[in-house]
Amino acid sequence: MELEVDENDLNAAGAEVFANGGRKGIRIHGWLIESRTNSILNSSTVQEWEKKLETSHLPEMVFGENTLILKHLNSGTKIHFKAFDALCGWKQEALPPVEVPAAAKWKFRSKPFEEVILDYDYTFTTPYCGSGAIEIEKELNGTKISEETGNLHWEDCKEEIDLVALASKEPILFYDEVGSEYLK
Repeated sequence: MELEVDENDLNAAGAEVFANGGRKGIRIHGWLIESRTNSILNSSTVQEWEKKLETSHLPEMVFGENTLILKHLNSGTKIHFKAFDALCGWKQEALPPVEVPAAAKWKFRSKPFEEVILDYDYTFTTPYCGSGAIEIEKELNGTKISEETGNLHWEDCKEEIDLVALASKEPILFYDEVGSEYLK
């Protein structure tokens, strides 16, 4: 689904849209919101990930280079969502295989040699809720480089999401989704 964004809405919000290859996003009120898309991982990268994760099971299709980035430009605070980090969470969670009631009935009717025994959570359920870092821009020999340092420190707060603001009918200024157009 492609969403048409009104140029007047962008200007009124003080937003700037950008697109460059597999990167697209928006700069607005000191924030960079960016999505990066690429093709499905090739077999050698899948094997590399399996080795790093110490598993022989990954989802059938992994868009490993796809990411969503939310970055506060002045502070360099960055929250991003990456497939590998999510799979690390899945691996650490080590949930038992999911067994639905229909599967139990099927298992009862099948012969023991026909049973497929899964030793992993094939739903790839993960507690992953994003990765965070501080990104510092430096200049080295006239070249601008970015360097990530440490993890963010999260604290509980009393503030809540403003549901009235969330429900407002303001125009959507940036939209992206992973769809079949990224299958290469």
